[in-house]
Amino acid sequence: MPRKMFVIFGVSNVLWMVFAVSQAFKVDIFPNESKIFAQIGDSVSLTCSATGCESPSFSWRTQMDSPLNGKVRNEGTTSTLIMDPVSFEDEHQYLCTVICGAMKREKAIRVEIYSFSKDPEIRLSSPPEVGKPVTVTCSVPDVYPFERLEIELLKSNRSMKVQEFLEPSEKKAQETKSLEVTFSPTDEDIGKALVCQATLHIYDDDSPPKERKTMKELEVYISPKDTAISVNPSTRLQEGDSVTMTCTSAGLPAPRILWSKKLDNGNLQLLSENATLTLISMRAEDSGIYVCEGVNLVGKDRKEVKLIVQEKMFTVEISPGPQIAAQIGHSVVLTCDVRDCESPSFSWRTQIDSPLNGKVRSQGSKSTLTLSPVSFEHEHFYLCTVMCGQKKLEKGIQVKLYSFPSDPEIEMSGPLVSGNPVTVSCKVPNVYPFDRLEIELFKGESIMMNKIFLEDASKKALETKSLEMTFIPTTEDTANVLVCLARLPIDEMEFEPKQRQSTQILYVNVAPRDTTILVSPSSILEEGSSVNMTCSSNGLPAPKILWSRQLSNGDLQPISENATLTFMSTKMEDSGIYVCEGINQAGISRKEVKLIIQVAPKDIQLTAFPSESVKEGDTVIISCICGNVPPTLIILKKKAETGYTVLKSTGGAYTIHRAQLEDAGVYQCESKNEVGSQLRSLTLDVKGRESNKDYFSPEFLVLYCASALILTAIGMVTYFARKANMTGSYSLVEAQRTKV
Repeated sequence: MPRKMFVIFGVSNVLWMVFAVSQAFKVDIFPNESKIFAQIGDSVSLTCSATGCESPSFSWRTQMDSPLNGKVRNEGTTSTLIMDPVSFEDEHQYLCTVICGAMKREKAIRVEIYSFSKDPEIRLSSPPEVGKPVTVTCSVPDVYPFERLEIELLKSNRSMKVQEFLEPSEKKAQETKSLEVTFSPTDEDIGKALVCQATLHIYDDDSPPKERKTMKELEVYISPKDTAISVNPSTRLQEGDSVTMTCTSAGLPAPRILWSKKLDNGNLQLLSENATLTLISMRAEDSGIYVCEGVNLVGKDRKEVKLIVQEKMFTVEISPGPQIAAQIGHSVVLTCDVRDCESPSFSWRTQIDSPLNGKVRSQGSKSTLTLSPVSFEHEHFYLCTVMCGQKKLEKGIQVKLYSFPSDPEIEMSGPLVSGNPVTVSCKVPNVYPFDRLEIELFKGESIMMNKIFLEDASKKALETKSLEMTFIPTTEDTANVLVCLARLPIDEMEFEPKQRQSTQILYVNVAPRDTTILVSPSSILEEGSSVNMTCSSNGLPAPKILWSRQLSNGDLQPISENATLTFMSTKMEDSGIYVCEGINQAGISRKEVKLIIQVAPKDIQLTAFPSESVKEGDTVIISCICGNVPPTLIILKKKAETGYTVLKSTGGAYTIHRAQLEDAGVYQCESKNEVGSQLRSLTLDVKGRESNKDYFSPEFLVLYCASALILTAIGMVTYFARKANMTGSYSLVEAQRTKV
């Protein structure tokens, strides 16, 4: 029984070992796929690897036992079958057989062949032109298997056509498959792209197909059209002229411009490939038909122009014509210029064959006539005659004269004084022709007067013309501007009238007025005081102040030209009449003031005539004199027991007729003014006679007559002494102050 169990146990161990070995021995093929796709021309490697066997033995074969057409390389536990390059003969089911001892394993992999090595190609049957059908061909070259090929043609993102090639391949070969679409391009197709997309479905549904695409920008062409030619200056030309012809043509791409000239046989002679053709110094043989062609890839358009080149005549120009205004005294040069004549001959004359009175100089194609200095003899129509071979041309120019050499002159009849009329004269000297002269006088922007001299100027002479007007200036005119504008329009000349002007700023004078004198502190002063006398006067320009003193004969003695006259310490002889004068160009204004210098009474003389001692019955004159200026008040008094009695005096004299004893006593004279007073006294002695009877003797008669004469003389002396200072006697206290 144990022996039987041993046998069973041994067999079971062997089976187990065989099973373990079989489970460890394994074969794999890389790529680890049941089927792979290989592109013709590429290289494919199939690697067979054994695991669980230390020394495996490898062999490769196809399922159909076809030749391998590959190279096998064994290395250890791997074996590699390399097919390089891949071809149609390599499309098989390949088996890798591995033997490990008594065990054998096989692994299969299928290799399928395809060809899809190049991008699609887009071809156009012709350049695409707007409105014309064009066929687009999308070709996929060297494709296999084409029954799995799909081609789609798109314009931008819009599909135009999709085509699948489902027919089976009769033989294994690379073929080119294509798709064709015919369409008519439009303007909207310009700049769009054609896309040819090819898809080869060679993988399983779970694998993405192989794709190739080609994109081509759609260049849409427009055949040349609207070809036009512009000619400058004209299609009719003179010999020696130049002409520029410009050709334009619309198309896409922009047409190339070709200029040609049509020959007599109808052929075209190419001249230029520029859009602009310029011909210079043309001759008569340059006449003909010129052809412009606009050419691009899809067509051409033609335009013709005919040029006529005429034989050119020589020309004569005279400058600065056809007429000129020349100022008398200046120089004028008339130039005669010839063109298109190699050897011209010149001659000058006036229309009425008057002497030229000028200098002619000819050189080459020019001749000049110089008039210098211009005078009245030069006012003519001048003709320049040019001979060129047998041809003759004349050109004329009118020379008109004028004289307008200086600006107008503004003159005034006198200084401008406000309120006083003044005459303004505006003179234009040495003018010709004056029959068209116009003078305007402005004050500021306002016109005061204008004058046009329309009188006939029968003789040729320079004259001075003027405009005059009288106006009354006011102070408002000061700083205003007088403008004298003179215009001399030259008859029928095509330029602005010649004009000149002068200006003068108005300064209006105002005669002195409102002259006043201010005396400070007063016009009546005490001797030794100071006084300021200030004079002011209004006027334009500001008046000049002149102080004078009036002499006794009425004449004025100038003292000062200052506005203020000052006496620092006055004296009695400074008394008098002082005159202030405000003086300017427009006049004089005068004002007077009387200056009185007062002094206190002094030098009083109190006398009794014939004597201070008289006899009873005598006549006595008591007289008081004071030579002060201003006059003083004289008061005669007699002393009484109760005071002084004021006597009635005349002219400072008191007369006692038939003196009595009671007339004796003290007499007093008081002289006073506003400044002060002074007293003088004398004592009169009256002696009584021996008897009271009437007594008359010759001596008394003589004495009486002498007294009358003396009193009369004293009265006259007093009168004339006071006449120089006053008339009669008055009180200074009651005197009025001087008003200025």
